[in-house]
Amino acid sequence: MVLTNSTMLPLGTPLPLEAIGRHRGQGVGAPFDPDALAGRPVLVLCLCPHCPFVKHVEPELGRLQADLAGQVTLLGNCSNSPRTHPQDGLEGMGVQAEARGWTFPSLLDPAQAIARAFRAACTPDPFLFDAAHRLVYRGQLDDSRPGNALPLDGRDLRAAVAAVLAGEPVPVEQKPSIGCNIKWHPGQEPPWFG
Repeated sequence: MVLTNSTMLPLGTPLPLEAIGRHRGQGVGAPFDPDALAGRPVLVLCLCPHCPFVKHVEPELGRLQADLAGQVTLLGNCSNSPRTHPQDGLEGMGVQAEARGWTFPSLLDPAQAIARAFRAACTPDPFLFDAAHRLVYRGQLDDSRPGNALPLDGRDLRAAVAAVLAGEPVPVEQKPSIGCNIKWHPGQEPPWFG
C-alpha cells in the first residue's frame, strides 16, 4: 500500500461523460445510463474492494446513498488493474456492494480510462459535479482515517453537496482525499503517479 493524496483536479473541469459512457454495462449495482445524468448533480467515487481506506468509509457511503437518493446521482468506479489486483474485479465489486447494500451503479474500468480522465490518484477519491456537470468539489469525505478515531460523518463532502443543492457556491478550500494509490497497469502509470 502506497499512501497517496488526490491530485485535486481543477475546479470547473467538465464531467468526462465520454470516458464514463464507454463503460455502460460493465459494472455492478443499478444499470448505468449516461443519459440519466443530464441536469442532475453527479458524485463520482473512485473505489475498490480491497483498500483499507475504502473499507473504512463504506458505512458513510451507504448513508450518503440513502440521504442523497433522488437529489444527486452516485456513480462508483473501480480502475485498479485486474492484472495485478484481480480481487478488485467484478466479483469483488459485487461482494462489496451486496455486503454494504449499495445499489448505485459502480463501473469497472479495466482500461483505466475513467481514472485517467479524472486524474484519479487514490481510493477513495470523490468528485462532485453540479447540475451543469462542472467540478465543484474534489477531496476528502472528512478527517476520519483508519485508526484515528475521528468521526466518520462525511462532513466535508456533505457540506459541498448541501451547497450545490442550495444553489450556493462550494468553498474552494478543499482538503485532498488520501488513501491507497490506484493500481495502474505495470508500465502504464500516468505522469502524475509516483
